[in-house]
Order: sequence, then C-alpha cells, then structure tokens
Amino acid sequence: MNFVLHGVAVSAGITIGHAHLVSSARLEAAHYEIPESSIQAEIFRFDAAIARAKQELAALEKQIPQDAPAEFEAFINLHRMILEDSSLSHAPRELIRGRRTNAEWALVQQMEKLVAQFEQMEDPYLRERRQDIEQVVERVLKALQGARGPGGAQAGLEPLPSAERDMIVVAHDLSPADMILFKRHKFGAFVTDVGGVTSHTAIVARSLSIPALVGLHHARQMIRENDLVIVDGLQGVLVVDPDPAVLNEYRLRQSQHVLERQKLKRLKSTPSATLDGTPVELYANIELPEDLGDVQDTGAQGVGLFRTEFLFMNRKSLPPEDEQFEAYREVARAMDGRPVVIRTLDIGADKAVGDGMAGSNPIEMPNPALGLRAIRYCLAEPQLFLAQLRAILRASKYGKVRILLPMLAHAHEIEQSLAMVKQARQQLDDERVAYDQSVEVGGMIEVPAAALALPMFMRKLDFLSIGTNDLIQYTLAIDRTDDSVAHLYDPLHPAVLHLIAHTIQAANRGGTPVAVCGEMAGEPQLTRLLLGFGLRNFSMHAQQLLAIKERVLRTNLAEVQPLAQRVLRQSDPARTRELLAKLNS
Repeated sequence: MNFVLHGVAVSAGITIGHAHLVSSARLEAAHYEIPESSIQAEIFRFDAAIARAKQELAALEKQIPQDAPAEFEAFINLHRMILEDSSLSHAPRELIRGRRTNAEWALVQQMEKLVAQFEQMEDPYLRERRQDIEQVVERVLKALQGARGPGGAQAGLEPLPSAERDMIVVAHDLSPADMILFKRHKFGAFVTDVGGVTSHTAIVARSLSIPALVGLHHARQMIRENDLVIVDGLQGVLVVDPDPAVLNEYRLRQSQHVLERQKLKRLKSTPSATLDGTPVELYANIELPEDLGDVQDTGAQGVGLFRTEFLFMNRKSLPPEDEQFEAYREVARAMDGRPVVIRTLDIGADKAVGDGMAGSNPIEMPNPALGLRAIRYCLAEPQLFLAQLRAILRASKYGKVRILLPMLAHAHEIEQSLAMVKQARQQLDDERVAYDQSVEVGGMIEVPAAALALPMFMRKLDFLSIGTNDLIQYTLAIDRTDDSVAHLYDPLHPAVLHLIAHTIQAANRGGTPVAVCGEMAGEPQLTRLLLGFGLRNFSMHAQQLLAIKERVLRTNLAEVQPLAQRVLRQSDPARTRELLAKLNS
C-alpha cells in the first residue's frame, strides 16, 4: 500500500531502498504464531542456531593467544555450559511445540525466567551470571537471524545478508551508542519514530552522511520488512511503496543531490575567507578516530570537537588510560600539527554508557539533562577524570592538542577542573613522561549561566566553544531528544540569539578565542548570521564543512553585519525570518 509519512529531517540526502526493521533493545523479540505443520521446522531452526553459537565459541577458543589470561578460556567455557544446559537449550523447544510460537520469543521467555531466578540469589557472583545468560541468548538470537522463519523478529542492529547501501533502517528509537555501531556498516538511511533534531542520535547520524528522519511516530508499526521506501532527508518525507512516477521523480532528485555534493568537493583546497578577505577557520567534529578519513577529505583546518564519550560506549568497562591515549594520539598525528580540541567525557542525558561505568551500573536520575552529567560527573569520579586528562596530555606530544571542559556553570567547577589538570601534569612530570607543557584548556558555553557570567570564564580559560545544542535546550527549557516538544526548539528565539551574540562579541573584545561547535555551526542558513555576530571559528561534522565553506566564500561582511544586528533587535519571529532570508539572498 502506497502512503507517505512526515517527520523531521536530521541529515540531508535522498535514499531509495528496502526497509529493515530493527529494535535497539538487543534482547527484544516479536511474538508470532506458527502453523502446526511448521513446528518441527521451527525446532530445527532453533537447534541449528544453538549449534552455530557453539561453533562460534569453539572458533573463539582457537583464537585465544597462548599468553592470554586464564579468564578468557574460563569465560568461553562458562558460555558453552550455559548453551548446553537443558533449561536454555531444551525448554524453548517445549514452548515452540506447546504454544506454536516462534523460536526467538520462546528463547527470550526462557531467558527472562532464568534471569529472574539468578536475581533472587544472595551470592553476588551468581547474581552477576545473569549477564552471561543474556550474552549467550544474544548470540543465539543473532544466529537465528541467519535462518529466519516467516515474520522473524530483528533482535538487534546487525544487518541481514544483503546490500547494506540499499537498506533503510527503521526503528522506534536508537541510542547514540546504537548509532556508533552504524559506523561499521554502510546503510542507506535510517528513520525513527521518536527523537529530536539535535539529539545526539541525530548528530551522529549527520556524521554518517546518510539521509535520516526522526519523529515519524508510527513508522515502525506501519512499515513491513523489505518494503520499498524513499527517505527524503531534504524535505522530511518518507514514501512507502511508491508508484513508478514518484519513484522516477525521486531518482532524478537523488542524482541531482549527488551532483551538487560532487561540485562542493572542488572547494577542498580553497582557502576559507569571505569576499572581503577575512579568514574564517573551519574545523570538523568527530566521535571516533575512524572519522578522520572524512575530515581529511574536506580539507578541515583541524578537529574542533572530539566527543570522547563515544570511546566509552558499547562496552562493559572503562577504556583504560593507555587505550584512550592511543586513540587521542592517532587523531593528533593524523592532523599533522593542525589543532585537535579534545572534549573531556560528556556523558549523561541521552548519552548513556553501559554497565561497568566507574565500576557500577548506570545512575538513574529523574531528569538526566539536569543531573550528574558532563563535568559534574567527571569531578564526582576524580580517578576516571584524572586518567583521561593524563591520556590527553600524553597525546599532546604528537600534535597540537587542546583540552575542552563541557557544561561549566560555576567558578568552583573551573577551579577544580584546572586543579585536576595540574595534578595530571605533576604526575606525568614525576614519571618523566613527555607532553606539551603549553596545552591550552578551554570551556564550553552551553548553559545560560555561563554565557551571562562570561568574564569569569575568560579570566580562567584559554579559549571558549559555544555548544548551541545544549544552550538552546537550557535557555528554552526544552528536552532536545523529545519529539513531542521539538516544534518549540528554536535557534532563532531572541533569547538564544542574544546569548550567542553576547558571548561571541564579549570574547572578541577580551581577546579570548571563541568557536561555535554545536549544530548551528553546520547550518548554511545561519552561517552569515553568525559571521555578522563576529564569529570566525566554526566546527561541524565533516560532511557539512564544504557547504559552509561555499557560503563563507560568497559572503561580504560589510553587508551582513548590519543585517545581523537588525536580527538581534527583532522580537517578532516572522520579521526575524524575513531578515534571515534577506541575509541569505
């Protein structure tokens, strides 16, 4: 059936492909009834998945190095014992037979029963074995995906064995950690029922340079596996089962969009400056060292924001100092003397990390966006913070590294953070570990209190970076991950514009370098407005950089500065947008 859904475009482009339904909950399984004639085949499918999981464990065992700790082999033996236990390998067969249900659902039902039993045990070690049961079940579920029955459920984000570039991932929701897993694949696009335009999930989606829509509400329920769909990341439209005329029209639009992006690549080596010769620095944001290829392809002048929290995701324990150091060193070396701004761990709100963070389960907070997040979390976990600071300082030997502190609001937060940096320096000095003695430390302006108390930040810090995503969220009291209030998220709200312009102009007067690293920096329609406010340093995802450069190259500062000041004086939203359109004409 042909139909159209409207959502919020968070990453531009057009993709035509087939729907692949996923769940961000790895151990979630749909429940469907099978005909009696298929029961034996379903049991055979389940047995085959168990056998495949055992084969995978045997293969892992052969790959264990001879000098590896004994725990490696013990871990594999434990998982093999769980697989062979009748409560997991045989009980689901009875559910399949007795209730005529699919194998995935039967397996998850039995797992939940076993997990509940382990949770009631007094012995802490035995209680922790529930995680091993879940890991074993996840392995079997993935094996079941390779031998699917009719209507089979998706247990995770791993793709079906088909062309990924033609695959449209459809989910109710995806976490930033889920999105990081996408970097291993080359999906054509993704769409979700919920989410906001500046949620961290959307931000990571833009880094993948694939079309993406959020806030579709019922797409996950209405779309079937393998439906032909069109994702229009330019207009925020999802077309399901398009007729031939619509399909041909979108194929034409798709080729035109690709051609336009190809033309932008010609600007890679062009110096970034306005028509009147004012240089403008354009930097790239990254989540992982693997993003460096895109940074190099666009000719970015450096890395303006390395979001280090993504090194901590999709794992059960903290990355040790040496592992962090190697990641930071890789980026510093690749930039070959160009600046690399490394933001310290910014977890919380929609960026949660897995079990094992700081040796405990994730903290439950009534309002994560206002809770223990970013610099607050780091100061509450000084050993974690100190290890990261040491790793960053060690990497500074290999390039021009700067440290960026997120979500500062109080003087004591700045003082405590700088004291931690001093302690990390002293430890490295005592150990005779080389690092750049002149590493600069900056702070993010993403809380209204910080923007309004700017002199305090300018006295204590070497540079500033405006995080517009959180600044808008906290100024307007809007959860940027909540699509039900997404229409209220407005970068052009007078209060937001005044805070941004005030920060840029005050920093310029005081001689403190200032950048914008939020999503506003990568929006071509806002480039001239920010230039008119006095901004000369933009940092965005690499995929957005050349479009911003094109806008900079076509801008005359003498013309845009008066218009930008007129925008600031406006309180009428309609008039503000008229002036913005004039700025971009």
